[in-house]
Amino acid sequence: MIDLYYWPTPNGHKVTMFLEEAGLPYTIQPVDIRSGDQFKPDFLKIAPNNRMPAIVDHAPADGGEPISLFESGAILLYLADKTGRFIPSDIRGRKTVLEWLFWQMGGLGPMAGQNHHFSMYAPEQLPYAINRYVNETNRLYGVLNKQLEGRDYIAGEYSIADMACYPWIVPYERQGQKLEDFPALKRWFERVAARPGTVRAYARGDAYQQPPMSEEAKKILFGQTAQSAGAAPAS
Repeated sequence: MIDLYYWPTPNGHKVTMFLEEAGLPYTIQPVDIRSGDQFKPDFLKIAPNNRMPAIVDHAPADGGEPISLFESGAILLYLADKTGRFIPSDIRGRKTVLEWLFWQMGGLGPMAGQNHHFSMYAPEQLPYAINRYVNETNRLYGVLNKQLEGRDYIAGEYSIADMACYPWIVPYERQGQKLEDFPALKRWFERVAARPGTVRAYARGDAYQQPPMSEEAKKILFGQTAQSAGAAPAS
């Protein structure tokens, strides 16, 4: 059994997509990031970066004590290795999946996240910042579109690379993008969206949807420092 510390964000959806595709039993432990659950001491023991998702695997492959993991990319790779699924066993196929997994973690996710922030949540509209991240998101969509030309999935077969990228494309309209501008990406997006595992994964998030973000929630999400997040050294 796996405990999944989760909230229905793009990074949270990545892990439910894997768990639903693989049929692994899991229990959701909600982490309401708008109310500050991510800063609770018990959660920080398994997720020191005070970000979800995180997991605790109570049946690790080595038969030892439970294993906890934080960071969505690390979780996907761990689960792929645990199950032997959604990552190729050959060195060349594996390296391709890892390239695109790290591409998402280092590029698509952070850039789209800043896009969301400056377009939707910043207290003042900063045209330079908005244009910067909308344009960079557009560039990254183009990179992914090129990779998908002639392929059903990012690395050929469905993999953790697709699970990592798809949730960050779901809010394409909020990101100022049009899927029609990226035909190969659009076909891939629709293909992943139709997978039963994807449908089930997104349904799991329905119970945790909330109304538009309050000003108090914005302070919790965007106003933290090392001191306020409990990460500063004791004086």
